[in-house]
Amino acid sequence: MLPSRREFLKVGGLGGAAVSLLGFDLSQAHAQVRELKIARTTETRSTCPYCSVSCGVIIHTLGDRARNVAPSVVYVEGDADHPINQGTLCPKGVTLKHTIVNDRRLTTVRYRAPGSRAWEDRPWDWAIDRIARLVKDARDEHLITRDPSGRALNALTAIGLIGGCTDTNEVNYLLVKAFRAGLGIVPVEQQARI
Repeated sequence: MLPSRREFLKVGGLGGAAVSLLGFDLSQAHAQVRELKIARTTETRSTCPYCSVSCGVIIHTLGDRARNVAPSVVYVEGDADHPINQGTLCPKGVTLKHTIVNDRRLTTVRYRAPGSRAWEDRPWDWAIDRIARLVKDARDEHLITRDPSGRALNALTAIGLIGGCTDTNEVNYLLVKAFRAGLGIVPVEQQARI
């Protein structure tokens, strides 16, 4: 038989009185207020990288930004002040912390040579130099300098550029200017919404 509400409150009150009469000091327990896990974190505002909606997120990290301290992501939440999502996140955006803090996340450059079946780790400097060399070789080989009428064209269609959804319109504007004017790349697309 379940006790009534009145009986439950009587027993609870008698139990509290008994605890205080027997000499238990609960002042330390009351003084120890539970601290939120984001209380001592650094807030960094960012943009969700999953789609072109560009929802605002707040990433909470622990670490004092010293050189010998690696910051760790503690919590990710929607930015309530962001005009697009106003603090809400879709199912993919909610799992953003698990994408950042993941033991299976690649943090090195992985390279597989043409015709090879094995992946190998390479240094970042090697990868950047290789990309620059491949872009230069493709431009030298495939740049169209003149159209059939003999007019100056300077078009490169062998390379394409895609701007990401986390880039602002200004960043993508600069990408278009740099790659169209500097290299002559024609296929350029971007999906910035912010």
